[in-house]
Amino acid sequence: MAEVFINYRTGDGDKTAALIDQELSRRFGKNCIFRASKSIAPGTAFPEALKVGIRRCSVLLAVIGPDWINFRTRLHDPEDWVRKEIEQAFEYETSVIPVLEGRKTSRLNRADLPEELARLADLQSIPFDTHDTETGLKRLGDVVAKLAPALHDLDREAASQPAPGSTENSIGDVQGPAVQSQNVTGDIGSTVVKDSHGPVHTGKGDIYQNSRHVSGGRHFTGDGMTYFEGDHHGDIRHRFGDTGRSEDNDQ
Repeated sequence: MAEVFINYRTGDGDKTAALIDQELSRRFGKNCIFRASKSIAPGTAFPEALKVGIRRCSVLLAVIGPDWINFRTRLHDPEDWVRKEIEQAFEYETSVIPVLEGRKTSRLNRADLPEELARLADLQSIPFDTHDTETGLKRLGDVVAKLAPALHDLDREAASQPAPGSTENSIGDVQGPAVQSQNVTGDIGSTVVKDSHGPVHTGKGDIYQNSRHVSGGRHFTGDGMTYFEGDHHGDIRHRFGDTGRSEDNDQ
């Protein structure tokens, strides 16, 4: 069932309506968004389809472009479908949000509207900057998610956010050395790594840093054995568990 009904006038706001439909469909699913040119199948009686769509939705977004108020003759025509959709939303007590397209679109004035639509001028509107569509679409998505509880479980954007206190891998699957520049916290074997500027090893096995682990040199090994050599003010060694140490050619 569609939860969001997009109301718009062809020739004034239709491109923004399509953009809003695309983004909200991505975020909540295409079946949750009603836009006439997409949602009404060919051969369907559109008057009844529009009425059903409005009756079932939780939010109506009225996309208002810079020339919307200039369609004065149509707005004062009781058979104008842009007008009828908004009137029916009022009748069903559906949440109606005016979406003001572009920087040149001002808030509506009651004096410019027919009496049946005068209430539209009193509603809090949302400006939609066509030069910053990403911000506008994000805001619209957040607003409809709050007004339509059924969308909460379908919100793909919210689902993609990591849970508080969890560990997020920002570098994906890798082979070979990997560096993650930010702090890593959470349940990763009771290990917290901060501001590392060199190799870090939290598992079993050996780690070498510029080590001469070749024949004739020294080889330190064992579970969790770490050996650092070079670029330090003195050597650093630490061992965990039962370790073995072989010193070849050490006299």
